[in-house]
Amino acid sequence: MKWTRLEELIKLEPKLEGALVGVSIRSRETGQLLYEHMGNTRLHPASNMKLFTCAAGLEVLGENYVFPTELWVDGEMVGGRLEGNLYIKGKGDPTLLQADFDKLAKVLPGYGIKEINGNIIGDDTWYDGVRLSQDLNWNDEHQYYGAQVSALTVSPNEDYDSGTVMLTIIPGDNEGDRPEIVLNPYTKYITIINKVVTVEIGSEEEADITVTREHGNNKVVLEGTIPKYSATINKWVSVWEPSEYALEIFSRSLKQVGISYTGLLTRGETSKDARLLFVRNSIRLSELAIPFMKLSNNGHGEIIIKELGKVKRGEGSWESGLEVLNNYLVDIGIDTSKLVIRDGSGISHVTLIPANVITDLLFRIQGTNWFTSFYRSLPVAGDGDRMIGGTLHDRMYGLPVVAKTGTIMGVSTLSGYLTTREGEELIFSIMLNNLLDEEDGPQIIDRLVEFIITEKSKTIRSS
Repeated sequence: MKWTRLEELIKLEPKLEGALVGVSIRSRETGQLLYEHMGNTRLHPASNMKLFTCAAGLEVLGENYVFPTELWVDGEMVGGRLEGNLYIKGKGDPTLLQADFDKLAKVLPGYGIKEINGNIIGDDTWYDGVRLSQDLNWNDEHQYYGAQVSALTVSPNEDYDSGTVMLTIIPGDNEGDRPEIVLNPYTKYITIINKVVTVEIGSEEEADITVTREHGNNKVVLEGTIPKYSATINKWVSVWEPSEYALEIFSRSLKQVGISYTGLLTRGETSKDARLLFVRNSIRLSELAIPFMKLSNNGHGEIIIKELGKVKRGEGSWESGLEVLNNYLVDIGIDTSKLVIRDGSGISHVTLIPANVITDLLFRIQGTNWFTSFYRSLPVAGDGDRMIGGTLHDRMYGLPVVAKTGTIMGVSTLSGYLTTREGEELIFSIMLNNLLDEEDGPQIIDRLVEFIITEKSKTIRSS
């Protein structure tokens, strides 16, 4: 009996002793609940929370939704000189790269602007000024996955980890040398204190480097060792106040095209007398969903929440956005009175959702016109392409599993869709909480999923 044996596997796994295990399995065709283990018990979903955020974003904002970045000016043109201010107004776009700021700067000469006798003003008022979600741990603030959320921000590469700088660490030529550290994008917004030492050990040894940023400033300290023959190492660090970081990058772009300004580089609100000059749109939300879900990008989840609030309630805040998310879930028939949802990414250790609710969501959204985009955004087990396999690229190779991973301290989760060897399509959610080591979770979950796929069904029951 398939489900009886699954129950035994859960009970006999030594690393689950003292842990909480939520399992929910439904028919993908009918939504019938086939098996549950603590399926109605509220547990921490970790990044399985992104399933809810992505669904709400695609439904409320739409697959074709884009995040614009706008250039505005006030004052008058005198020859090639703007007698007034230039505004760059962010509206949440997490995909802005250094190259995009360069392109924005290159637009200005086409409007006759060669000099600005005024200020360069960054407008981030599309969202509120609260930069960090309410349950983010203080020691996650400097991590790329804990970056501050702003309506005006910049990313180092096409993973779109907005509000971060990528540090490429290149070992020195000799033992005792400080390695070279290259910043992408290049910026003077952060101060690097390099305490890393090149060591003379075998090439098989790994670098041991920690990167921290002090709270409240942009002093970044690197410590540890890197072998002389090591490959280059990439690390990411979030910045303090991403709007000003984006402004600094934009000012460099202006200088590169020969545009000078006499005033200040500052944050502020676009003047009511300003006129719109140019709009740069992000990729569509259906495309952004790929790095969001495949790579489990926390910043995207929080931006979507704030955007929901701004679009539907006129306030780009977590509070307003979470109200919109809650209303969406109620509209599709999910009882939210028994849920605790505190953010859009799942980094919260307070958010609580039962496994049965996750599988219920995954069943209900299948008939929507955007489900293909949602499904395409989920990691595919064992596919080595990062933008296909995502966080499952090295897990469950050869198994027909498309699902969202989740990991925070003591928590490992996986929810999505699978096909058994008998051809039965199932929706599943496996949530492990109170683990002594969350790194044990993926192997346990993978064994359970493999059992569900390969074991023949004789009877179906709930437990």
